[in-house]
Amino acid sequence: MNKVFPGVDEAVADIPDGSSIAIGGFFTCGTPVPLIQALARQGAKNLTLICQQMGPGSEDINQLVLNKQIRKAICNYPFYRSATQGSKSPFEKAVRAGEIEVEVYPMGTFIEKLRAGGSGIAAFYTPTGTGTIVEKGKEKRVFNGREYLMETALKCDYAFVYAYQGDSMGNLTCRKTARNYNPEMAKAAKVTIAAVENLLKPGELNPDMVHIPGIYVQRVVKVARPQYVPSL
Repeated sequence: MNKVFPGVDEAVADIPDGSSIAIGGFFTCGTPVPLIQALARQGAKNLTLICQQMGPGSEDINQLVLNKQIRKAICNYPFYRSATQGSKSPFEKAVRAGEIEVEVYPMGTFIEKLRAGGSGIAAFYTPTGTGTIVEKGKEKRVFNGREYLMETALKCDYAFVYAYQGDSMGNLTCRKTARNYNPEMAKAAKVTIAAVENLLKPGELNPDMVHIPGIYVQRVVKVARPQYVPSL
């Protein structure tokens, strides 16, 4: 089955208003920037974004904010630690103005919510957040003398993922730490769209190096290797 689309704009063209979209990556590492840029051009509104960072290091996601495409964000790292930088952040300003709702989870809880969503697990218990404002409104139980909070699974309509290599059937290999959230997000989504640097034919990808099996990927698009200039 050939899942290759001619370009990123075609791959995101039918995403409707109100969709939930998980975006892989840790800052610029393993982030499907061309797909985010295509989504900004496409213009879908009232989106829920599920990603690691929203404000810091997210110029492409900031464009979605400036376009007023985002209704809600579920993330790890939404705000700058500097009040000066935060005052300039489009995302932080939108949150303070009540234009965007935000949910923040620590990385462990965040990735487990996605893993559970992709595994058919409805919820799980974690000690993280007990005794804090995080436990408000959540079921709490005691296991072996320790309190745990119930966290529900996280699923999404779409996932944007990034891969170093992939074949036309959607089997993907990520490179080193660029794997990060990408596999779990692909499994938690109804439709996964993969931006792939090196597109191979079926059979050319080492099966022992497949990090995201093609069964979890519906669309593949070839993209150029990104070039980043480190900031000082």
